[in-house]
Amino acid sequence: AAAGSSVSNMAGSKFVLEGRVSLISFVLGLCVVLIPLFTEAGAHVEWAQDVLNGLNGKIAIVVYIAVVNGLLLILYKGPLYKVAVRAGFLGFAFGCGLLMSFSQTSWKYFGWYMCSLSFFHYSEYLVTAIINPHSLSLDSFLINHSLEYTVAAISSWVEFTLERLLVPEMKQLGWLSLLGLLMVLFGECLRKSAMLTAGSNFNHIVQNEKSQSHVLVTTGVYSCFRHPSYVGWFYWSIGTQVMLCNPVCVLGYTLASWRFFRERIEEEEISLIHFFGEDYLEYKRKVPTGLPFIPGIRVEA
Repeated sequence: AAAGSSVSNMAGSKFVLEGRVSLISFVLGLCVVLIPLFTEAGAHVEWAQDVLNGLNGKIAIVVYIAVVNGLLLILYKGPLYKVAVRAGFLGFAFGCGLLMSFSQTSWKYFGWYMCSLSFFHYSEYLVTAIINPHSLSLDSFLINHSLEYTVAAISSWVEFTLERLLVPEMKQLGWLSLLGLLMVLFGECLRKSAMLTAGSNFNHIVQNEKSQSHVLVTTGVYSCFRHPSYVGWFYWSIGTQVMLCNPVCVLGYTLASWRFFRERIEEEEISLIHFFGEDYLEYKRKVPTGLPFIPGIRVEA
C-alpha cells in the first residue's frame, strides 16, 4: 500500500509540475494577442489586420517570440524546457490565430483553423496530464504524431494558399467555414469527453497488456459509441478542412482518416477482447463504433 501510494504521489507531482509548466508557457505564448496594445495599431479599428500586415507589428511579434523563448530558457531546464517550448509555441499559434480571426481578410478562416489546431494539440497534453500522468510524455502533444499526419497538415496549408491566390472567392464561403467550425467543436468536445470519462484507462498508444487498473468503460459517451475519441478526432480532422474550404483535402482527409481508424479500431479491439472477453463482446453487440462503415473486428460465433 505504501509503494502504491508513493507511485500515486509521484504521478500527481508530475501532473502538478509538468501540467503547470505547460499551462504557464501556453499562456505566455497566447499573450501575443496583446501586441496591438503596444503598437500604433491599437488606435485603429482594424487593429488585428494592422498588426499582421504592418512592419511594426511583425517586428513586435518576432521580438516577442525571442523574449518568451529566452524567458522559458531561464525558468526551465532540460525536459521541462522541452515541455515549455512546445506549449509556448502552441499558445503563440493560438494567439496568432485569434489575431487572424479578427482580421477582415480571407485569412480570417485560416485563423479559425490555427486556433483549432493549436488548441487540439495543447489540450491533448493537458488532459493526459490530468487523467493519466503515468503515460505523460512529449509525445502526448501529438505534434509528431506521424509522417503522414505532418504531410496531411502541410498539404492543407498549401491547398489553402494556392486556392486563395487562384480562386480567392472560394475562401469567402462563410457558411461553409462556419459548418467546419461546428464540426471541429463537436469533434473536440466529444474526444475530450471520451478522454475524461475513460480516465486512467485512456492512452494514446494501443495497449497490448492489461494493467491492474484497466477496466471496461461503458458509461457516458461510451454508451453511445465504442470509440468516441476516434469519432471525435475523425470529425474534427475533416471539419478543419471544411473550415478552410479545401475540397481536395476534405476528400483526402476523409479517406485517410477512415482507413487509419478502421485499422486502429480492429487492432485495439483484438486487445480489448483479450482483456475483457465476453464482457466486451456483449458491449460490442450493443454499441456501434460510431464511425461510418467501420463495424470493428469481426468475431465468428
